[in-house]
Amino acid sequence: MPIVEAHILEGYAPEEKTRLTAALTDAIRFVVPAPDEAITVMLHEYPSEAYARGGVHRVPAPALPNPCRLVLDYLAAMEARELERAEAMLGDGFEMVFPATQPMTSLMELVDWSKDRYRFVKKTYEAVEAFHSDGAAVVYARGTLAGEWQDGAAFDGIRFIDRFEVVGGKIGRQDVWNDIAEVRAQ
Repeated sequence: MPIVEAHILEGYAPEEKTRLTAALTDAIRFVVPAPDEAITVMLHEYPSEAYARGGVHRVPAPALPNPCRLVLDYLAAMEARELERAEAMLGDGFEMVFPATQPMTSLMELVDWSKDRYRFVKKTYEAVEAFHSDGAAVVYARGTLAGEWQDGAAFDGIRFIDRFEVVGGKIGRQDVWNDIAEVRAQ
């Protein structure tokens, strides 16, 4: 029955502390074969005047956005064709790769590439999962696609997986896998 104690500065919102305790619980489960109810996480909060580094009192850094929420907001903006809003969620050096494409670095490249493939596409999510790896939050969104081909025929139930890398609260990379080509070829 692992017990984890973490010391943090006061100032984080309750939902941010909930994300932190969930992440610490997940980190324990990667190594220790314990059920959730056997893992205890305790946060000890300290006022900034009770903490100093280098002789200087500090305040907590702002919490990073929830990477799953960021990705879902980005995908919703893309689906609504709110490209300016979606663009604001992208980091410097952003790159995306779709099936059978070279890396694209702008949303307009994606719009131009997809315009001859379908009129529109909507996503239904089965799961959105995140973990931390090599300095990035890695987010997987998976589910099915529905939409309309260029000839007006509807399609649905097409599997997809999107993988995102989020660094510093911005999306740095998107990789997409789906079965559109296979379904369209039928």
